[in-house]
Amino acid sequence: MTDIDEKIIRIAAKGDGVTASGRYAWGAAPGDILRADGTLEPGPHHIAPVCRHFTQCGGCQLQQLDEESFADFVAARVSNASSGQELGVETIAPPYLSPPGSRRRASLRAESSQGRVVIGFREAKSHRLVELAECPVLRPEIVAVLPVLRKLLIKLGQGQPKKAKGKPGKHVHARLAADIEVTVADQGLDLGIKGLSAEGLMLTELLLDFARDHALARLTLDAGYGPDTVWEPEPVTITLSGVAVPLPPGAFLQATADGEAALVAAAKEWLAGSATVADLFSGLGTFAFALAGPETKVFAAEAERAAHMACKAAAGRAGLPVHCDHRDLFRNPLMTDELNRFSAVLLDPPRAGAREQVLQIAESTVKRVVYISCNPASWAKDAVTLVEAGYRLVELRPVGQFRWSTHVELASLFVRGEAA
Repeated sequence: MTDIDEKIIRIAAKGDGVTASGRYAWGAAPGDILRADGTLEPGPHHIAPVCRHFTQCGGCQLQQLDEESFADFVAARVSNASSGQELGVETIAPPYLSPPGSRRRASLRAESSQGRVVIGFREAKSHRLVELAECPVLRPEIVAVLPVLRKLLIKLGQGQPKKAKGKPGKHVHARLAADIEVTVADQGLDLGIKGLSAEGLMLTELLLDFARDHALARLTLDAGYGPDTVWEPEPVTITLSGVAVPLPPGAFLQATADGEAALVAAAKEWLAGSATVADLFSGLGTFAFALAGPETKVFAAEAERAAHMACKAAAGRAGLPVHCDHRDLFRNPLMTDELNRFSAVLLDPPRAGAREQVLQIAESTVKRVVYISCNPASWAKDAVTLVEAGYRLVELRPVGQFRWSTHVELASLFVRGEAA
């Protein structure tokens, strides 16, 4: 314990406030005073949290920040990743922040205890679930379905007895434990439940009635062998840059539609006029459909088969010049001679980055590289490889899709041998 009061000067990557001497305080905002006894005196940027679950639910870490300091945090996460590796970025744009109530997909957990079902997120650094009575981050239609989903899960759990050990013929109700995936699709809510089965006519009818009564776009169950569709009155799609793309159960999607639009806008601006673009880790085609057109042909490579097939089908129906390749870019990256056929490359890898693929890009003659990342730390390591190979980091655009979270994304432009 120190014997002086100190001001919080910044927010660290994991959300703790930091003083000039290096003391940390969770739940602090810049300008707060960290007292000698460890208590906080709120400063001008410290606001009242908007959610009753804040400090307990692990979904948000930064609801105590006002808009200015939250924007500063998002920007600093990206700029620090760049400066820490001395990448020499030429321009850092102001951060884009998704508004409250805009997150269109969520991964929740459901567990039962003594006939009661809890659906929510884990507590911070704990396996304990926080029952969501509200969530100002999620789209309202996702929050609205949770109370009725709890009632459904109670009934499903009651329909799945197991034998009690040592008591032949006696049954007890199995403890319910399920993962819930919910996404706002074009047709409505796409709901997936993993960890439960529905054997028998009664349970099947229960599920069908629930899906119909609540106008679900799709309902899938996964008992451990992959998702089985229980309800899907019409094929579920997600519209990407005006193209309706089949949405496989559990497929990756940018967290918010507006955040996706910010990332897509950066890619379109930076790659305008490129005749051929390699879209690597292309997923459902978030960037491929935005870039493809009369002047631009796109090669879209993706390892996840369902996403690859969805992108391919949508491109065919839309008549767009998108060639889809089912390819694992970690084990089988595009090699230098393949990359040299393209005017530009866009890559949007998972959180671990794309080391093997970036090594090949660094040896290529590709003029422009747009790197979209959901992890500034792994992005910075890959960026070093590009800069050392002669690319200039021309621009960075921070994107805060995960409102009040320490999770930050970015779009970046690397250029070789030409003016920006």
